[in-house]
Amino acid sequence: MKSLRVLMWVLGSIQALLGLKLLTDSVAIATAIWGEADASTPCCTTPGEAHSGIVVFAGLLVLAVAAWGITTALKFPTRQSALRISAFAYGWTALPFALVFFWVVPVLGLIWLVPSVLAIVRPNQPESHAWFNARRL
Repeated sequence: MKSLRVLMWVLGSIQALLGLKLLTDSVAIATAIWGEADASTPCCTTPGEAHSGIVVFAGLLVLAVAAWGITTALKFPTRQSALRISAFAYGWTALPFALVFFWVVPVLGLIWLVPSVLAIVRPNQPESHAWFNARRL
């Protein structure tokens, strides 16, 4: 179970860094996605500035998912059976990030896919069931 906990720490940490990047560079990221201003753009607002709120919302969403994974990993020593289900659900939530990463940087998408699939598979293995169902004294 130590490997699942470390895996969740790694996934959560990378997601937290990504969320912080989205929050701090929202205008630059939105400009890269929606483009620069042209002659048809209104006076004082570029498309990047107009869409930066969407990037900030995505950053907050990514940070919330990262907090969920890190919190679940922190609570593993309590051996609550709900944590096994939370880890499984977190793995399924981390999986779409592989598609997004693959769209932006294909190598990063493939690298992200492996830990995401492992986060789905590990909580359903028999030793995981036994570890979470064992009572600590």
